[in-house]
Amino acid sequence: MLELSILGFLTEQPLHGYELKERIKALSGHVRPVSDGALYPAITRLVTAGKLDQHTEPGTSAAPRRMLSLTDKGREDLLERLRHPKQAEITDHVRFNTLLAFLRHLPDRREQAAVLRRRLEFLRTPASLFYAEGKPVRAEETGDLFREGILRVARATGRAERAWLEEALAQLDQPG
Repeated sequence: MLELSILGFLTEQPLHGYELKERIKALSGHVRPVSDGALYPAITRLVTAGKLDQHTEPGTSAAPRRMLSLTDKGREDLLERLRHPKQAEITDHVRFNTLLAFLRHLPDRREQAAVLRRRLEFLRTPASLFYAEGKPVRAEETGDLFREGILRVARATGRAERAWLEEALAQLDQPG
């Protein structure tokens, strides 16, 4: 997901490392913080792979800044990641939100809709955070105030997301 975030934000504009880190943190940092120890090696891998360009610019008040921009190869990689997300990017809420943050860069509405349909199919599959005897436990069946709260919030969130996905798909499926 880190590489997707890097490619996604840099498709919008060139950034220096600190700006990029702040944008990634704003997107998912409260749930999955990004460390320098993860970010900068990921940037190096993308530069080495020819997906990012970097150059140095004078800093505003201190040391020079390393500016990063997306190459054509990086743009193609981003589009491929958006077209064919891994299953964990569909099933994991935070990863899916990262995917959604950049899905508008995929130019084909049918491909955008295919990604949303995968998420909707996943959300329609019965599941629970808690199981008893191999069966999903409903909120009202937990006998635990706190687990009931978790499940009720998850149910409401799931309903809201499914409703939004259905609305978005209706828009994407309209001609033109």
